[in-house]
Amino acid sequence: MNQETLYHIYNQGNNREPIFFEEKNYIYFLRKVRKHLLPHLHILAYCLMPNHFHFLAFTKTHFDYQKYATGLRVLLSSYTKAINKQEKRSGSLFRQNTKFKNISDANEEYFYGQYCLHYIHQNPLRAGLVSKIEEWRFSSYPDYIKIRNGSICNKELAVEILRLPKDTKEFINLSKETVPDNVLANLI
Repeated sequence: MNQETLYHIYNQGNNREPIFFEEKNYIYFLRKVRKHLLPHLHILAYCLMPNHFHFLAFTKTHFDYQKYATGLRVLLSSYTKAINKQEKRSGSLFRQNTKFKNISDANEEYFYGQYCLHYIHQNPLRAGLVSKIEEWRFSSYPDYIKIRNGSICNKELAVEILRLPKDTKEFINLSKETVPDNVLANLI
């Protein structure tokens, strides 16, 4: 697999149970993302929710699915081990299969990618966890609107391939658009 492709990657806790219990859990998970996923993927957007996570990712030039899968497996299993110890629990934390949904389309890649980015960022608002998207700290949205300078996302690449506005006010306005149901069906 050498062609660069856009993916929506997501998983949730077994039985929709929590996977993040404290602020330090979100930070620890992102450190593991940096170590185990960034060698294989450009992360364009992310959102960590109390019981699930989302990434919009673009494969690197010489993407090797097996190496990515190994990295993801190590990330999830080592994170699970740490949470099991913290919470005095046992067993799997995540659903068995992490979704790796190809949303690339030669003619519509930016269209689906742009909506996927907004869908990911809107998650905390739709779940009623915040009253404004920018209030949720465990997503890449604060980086895009320049209230934080995170380094997990390749924002420059996202702006280029998703045709995102460079102007912050334009980006904020675009971020408020509702994802149409027919488009959503292609993202999840």
